[in-house]
Amino acid sequence: MSHQNPPSLDEVEQLLLNARLRDELEPFLDEATDMLSTQQVPLEIENDFLASMLAWERAPALPISRWFSPELILPNPDTLAADALTRLLWDTIYKLYGERIVLEFTDHLSDRELYCMIVRDILPSYEKKIDEPRNFLHWHCLDETETEKWLAYYATNEERRTWLLENDGALPDRKPLPFARKMPCRPAGM
Repeated sequence: MSHQNPPSLDEVEQLLLNARLRDELEPFLDEATDMLSTQQVPLEIENDFLASMLAWERAPALPISRWFSPELILPNPDTLAADALTRLLWDTIYKLYGERIVLEFTDHLSDRELYCMIVRDILPSYEKKIDEPRNFLHWHCLDETETEKWLAYYATNEERRTWLLENDGALPDRKPLPFARKMPCRPAGM
């Protein structure tokens, strides 16, 4: 006769949490939750995934400028001298980071170009504001159509080799980053 150990209190709590999350997600169910049911993942990981899905579904889509209180409105770049623009740019970069917005692929842009991108593209963009400490919005400051810039400035040697194998045409020379910056980034392990 074999004796099975009763489930631990943590396992019971995880099972109850799983049932509650699935109930709350029912109106939003799609193939992502179906895939989860066919995979063997620890219940705690499944619950984290379900909780993140629920947070996504419930999060409001707002212009990024309205993620701030008061709303983040920046002066027109044409009205700013270079030194004032640079100070305001870095202040804004850290404000964005404070809302867990990480800017990536910025080193090919001058300070003025990056500031203009923030004013013109980032702040008015409607994005889901998810208030979860591990959730970061990664904003690529390189358009996906700018393949040559990506290959010249950011692609690893392996990515360059792969691109060359999959595409016709010449591989652009690697170039040094003209505006190398130490940008705030998502903390390790998050």
